Amino acid sequence: MESKGKSYLALAMGTLSMMVCFMVWLCLSPLVDVILNNAGVQVSEFQRSFLLATPILLGSIMRIPMGILTDRWGGKKTYIVLMIFLIIPVLMMPRVHSYGMLIFTALLLGMAGTSFAVGVSYVTGFFPPEKQGLVLGIAGVGNIGTAFSAFFLPRLVKSMGLEGIFYLLVVLLVIFVILMLFCPESKTNKEATIGKSLSVAKEKDTWFLALFYFLTFGMFMSMSNLLPTFMTKLFSQSLVDAGIWAAIFAVIGTLVRPLGGYLSDKIRPMTLLRYDFIALIVVAIVFGIFLKNQGIFSAIVVIIAILVGMGNGIIFKMVPFVSSGNTGAVTGFVGAMGGLGGYFPPIILGIIKQSTGGYEIGIYLIAVVALICLVLLQKEYISGQHKIVK
Repeated sequence: MESKGKSYLALAMGTLSMMVCFMVWLCLSPLVDVILNNAGVQVSEFQRSFLLATPILLGSIMRIPMGILTDRWGGKKTYIVLMIFLIIPVLMMPRVHSYGMLIFTALLLGMAGTSFAVGVSYVTGFFPPEKQGLVLGIAGVGNIGTAFSAFFLPRLVKSMGLEGIFYLLVVLLVIFVILMLFCPESKTNKEATIGKSLSVAKEKDTWFLALFYFLTFGMFMSMSNLLPTFMTKLFSQSLVDAGIWAAIFAVIGTLVRPLGGYLSDKIRPMTLLRYDFIALIVVAIVFGIFLKNQGIFSAIVVIIAILVGMGNGIIFKMVPFVSSGNTGAVTGFVGAMGGLGGYFPPIILGIIKQSTGGYEIGIYLIAVVALICLVLLQKEYISGQHKIVK
């Protein structure tokens, strides 16, 4: 164990660095119309949805190798290299003028999403297992970067212009690269190989947690990404006002995450997760029924934020217990599935909207996925003997 001072510094900087990376990861959503106008391209509903979803793809898939790399290199070095790399697509975005190049640049921006696997693996080794539910919940507060993007970027683009916004993101990345230089390095496993790290894929717990996180974090990412679209298309709100709702959702979903982790330190996480899934099923059905009622829509958004935020914290309480010494690898797998849970819904909803003229069918699919997760949770971890966390 490190000294308390070093442990808290690592936790603070791991969380704040993730926050900046998440600002970069979801910077397209609140600025998509401005970016498309700047590039001079006209797009269909599907193409717009695909552009918004693209950063989530690489940010999800690359969590696996980045988690493994963090186990081997250490979180400090990995964070620094990641943030330096992100400067490239951030500088490119306001300078591209074709849909193909927008997709390519958005794909590179997706590397920002791997900061979750890096950050969680980085802070884990500084704290004992009995505190990791709360600690990993706090580290997950870095997700609040999505709220900062949603709230501030639509306002700042009016005064700073599109290039100014991306220069601001570059400055933030450079500042945190410098600050990370003064942080302690996490423990490394020099003997870890890709083969050994990938052995966590043989653990069925890895895949069950990945599926559960596919639902909870996938909903967090999808709603953060799609709320500006929902609010502008369904209720004709301005991009700035729509950004407020996206920010509210992201802030609530992020801030209740540590609560989910803390409660999981005190109460069996499987029991907590069961009630979370039941509530998500009910809420998703109500959401689909009253999708076009702005008052009910707004209330449901807040409830979903609480449920998915709690679920994220609960699930990550269990992650360090799956495979000792391979937390980064397990985090990468589980985080990748969670990210993919945020990748597919915008595309699917875009197709459904283009085909049916509404989003309702896509919303009901959330209830179906939640029901599948509930059945598996009950069968494997509640009715069954296996518990992951005793």
